[in-house]
Amino acid sequence: MRGAQEVEWTDPWSALRTLDGGEWLALLDSGGEPDERSRWSYLCYNPVETLVVRGRQVRRNGQAVSGDPWGHLRNMQARIPASGASADAPPFDGGVIGLASYEAGMFAERTPCRHESPAPTLIAASYDSVIAFDRLERRCFRSGPPPGLRPHAHAVPQFKTPLRFLPDMERAQWLDAVREVIRLIGEGDIFQANVTMRWKANAPAAFDEIAAYGALREGSPAPFGAYLRSPGFSLLSASVERFLSLSAGGRVETRPIKGTAPPGTNHEETAAYAAMLAQDEKENAENLMITDLMRNDIGRVCAIGSVTVPQLCVVERFPHLHHLVSAIQGELRPGVDAIDLLRATLPPGSVTGAPKRRAMEIIDEVEVSARGAYCGSVFRIGVDGAMDSSVVIRSVERAGNTLRIGAGGGITWLSDPEREYEEMLLKAAPILSVFEE
Repeated sequence: MRGAQEVEWTDPWSALRTLDGGEWLALLDSGGEPDERSRWSYLCYNPVETLVVRGRQVRRNGQAVSGDPWGHLRNMQARIPASGASADAPPFDGGVIGLASYEAGMFAERTPCRHESPAPTLIAASYDSVIAFDRLERRCFRSGPPPGLRPHAHAVPQFKTPLRFLPDMERAQWLDAVREVIRLIGEGDIFQANVTMRWKANAPAAFDEIAAYGALREGSPAPFGAYLRSPGFSLLSASVERFLSLSAGGRVETRPIKGTAPPGTNHEETAAYAAMLAQDEKENAENLMITDLMRNDIGRVCAIGSVTVPQLCVVERFPHLHHLVSAIQGELRPGVDAIDLLRATLPPGSVTGAPKRRAMEIIDEVEVSARGAYCGSVFRIGVDGAMDSSVVIRSVERAGNTLRIGAGGGITWLSDPEREYEEMLLKAAPILSVFEE
């Protein structure tokens, strides 16, 4: 039986930049002011097993294998031994950490994709070596052997390489895509679709991922930040959106974000933007539709009558924006686990539309590139079966020497294409500004 040992406090960023983690590394990084929802961060190293899925090709521990990828994921999670529980043990001290791409959700929903994605469909690793950081009480716990450290670890890497990101759609092309979605809404095809685009840049040979992630987390601190490294692919995420949380006892919660407004530069302006967002008919309709979609998605695996909506369209302040946030809760029915919950709900409803499958078909028609990691989900599943996960937004993915950033927004019948374009740029700006001159 394993156990978490309390060790001297260090912050997650300092631990990351001193760790020699090899090809595989995972940091689940809560940023901003710590509260109960952003209390814990986890740094995982020396994986026990790894899983890489590209389309129908599955490689476990570097070897081609047959079978269902989700079955492999479940088996990997089950093979990590339980730890010795204590009153102050961290919520996660071993299990599986992974990334399910947007295309993994398309596979789950049996929706074809006409674009080739540079990102793996699914990557995951099981870990029993974890450093857990309690940011609220400034305490550290370590499970497994101590990590190797980089020489000269005291040197703080600085990101000094400006990058030039180019959009994959011109402004007129994106506006036409939005108008096409509005036309289809008018014809009764769908109620809503999330239309996005990508910006791409070439990474220089000396590109320092750790320094780049440090710049991202400093410029956009977020409650669901993540840095995942695997052979040939990495994700740097500053996500503000929880996707699904699942307690060991089977309690499910999802918190979709839909509706956006600027943060404001002073108290009066901030209050005015928040009040305007709270009363915005289009933004509230958008959030309401996604809330209903997520009720349906988790209802696939939850006990009948257990799904509730304790929070609907509440304005919450984030570092760079205001958002409308809802909460949907439910209880898993017997015989269902975190893997089943993921398969039933991917890709996240807040980045697809309603009805979900038809919205995804339309998205595939109007967008010009695969979403990849963007609009997918980062997840952790502990040895006790509990799970937490985020929607991959406000992120940078690296495949080979190509970096990609995504942004978009929900389109409804009330959408104004010009305003939607400006809102999309508002979301992309904090990420782009980190890396551009």
